[in-house]
Amino acid sequence: MLSEYQETLLQSVKAFQSTQLVKNKYENVLQHLDSGIMLFDNEGVLTFINVQMARLLEMPRQSLIGCNLLQMLRHPHLSQFKKRNVLRIYRETIFHRKKYHELIDEYGRHWLITVTYGDQMDGDFLLSVKDVTDFKRVEQAAYQNDKMAMLGKISAAIAHEIRNPLTAIRGFIQLLRPHLVHLGKDEYARIILAEIDRANDIIHEFLNSSKPSAPQKSKVSVASLLKEVVLLTESEALLKNCQMVLEVPEDGYVSIDVKQIKQVLLNIIKNAMDAISEVEGDHKGVINIKAEVDAKHINISIQDNGNGMDKGQLGRLFDPFFTTKEKGTGLGLSVSYRIIKNHRGNISVDSLKGAGTIFVITLPIVS
Repeated sequence: MLSEYQETLLQSVKAFQSTQLVKNKYENVLQHLDSGIMLFDNEGVLTFINVQMARLLEMPRQSLIGCNLLQMLRHPHLSQFKKRNVLRIYRETIFHRKKYHELIDEYGRHWLITVTYGDQMDGDFLLSVKDVTDFKRVEQAAYQNDKMAMLGKISAAIAHEIRNPLTAIRGFIQLLRPHLVHLGKDEYARIILAEIDRANDIIHEFLNSSKPSAPQKSKVSVASLLKEVVLLTESEALLKNCQMVLEVPEDGYVSIDVKQIKQVLLNIIKNAMDAISEVEGDHKGVINIKAEVDAKHINISIQDNGNGMDKGQLGRLFDPFFTTKEKGTGLGLSVSYRIIKNHRGNISVDSLKGAGTIFVITLPIVS
């Protein structure tokens, strides 16, 4: 009888140990997931948090285990930004029954938050957080390419239809100009011709933004390219109270269409000057142009201390016809985007309202 009891007890111990090993194994897996995980019980107490989630919250795990939501929000190490987002997720989950949330953190990264609850969780709440920044970047690039492709389809169809009547109007205005001069109205003719030329320029930019010509590449020193660009812009920069600072290594070559890449660089520098001129007061503008070479690429950064942009403007910056300038066409950066892509490169931008903007152009290097 005792032997049977001991055998049963031994089996129970082995079963418990086996269960504990499985539990430890799965807990170890959860601890090292690239997604952050938190588990609240049916009373709202945090019973589990993995390493990644604690890292995202920038707090030690042990200080959070056993806390309820209110205690978490009162935790002295939780930043105000994170407190606001925790509250927002709580409201949308409880009051609006939302199970999926998206947010951008203070570092500009995108996060997808999933809340699982209901019968399958026995009253518990499982919250998982995944970094989807790279997915968003790919999605944005695909969206941008779709827009440019659509722009290409409609541009060819409308360009000639607009240019033909503009050419006819310009010709007749030139024929009428002597009569307008006789009437003392030559200024009218000058304005009409200038506006027609401006319309033609917009059409030209529109066509280039949809499909810039194939790059005619040649091997060029990045140092000489950037020095020439600075030489072309420094006089205008001085007039606008801007200082140009160039930092570039003497080595580093790229295979590019010099005219097209120069167009991109000049466009970005001109935008930087305009952003600096928008800052009120006696503001000393600085435009830093820097090139860095790694094993496969060269990164050219153009940074200004101008007015900067908010997140809404930043997200639409490469959209055709989007502009923050009163007299801008909104085509310069969309043209630049397509030119860099045609060179198998990448162009990115980061900005903070009131603190300036930085553009980074990445191009493959050649030996």
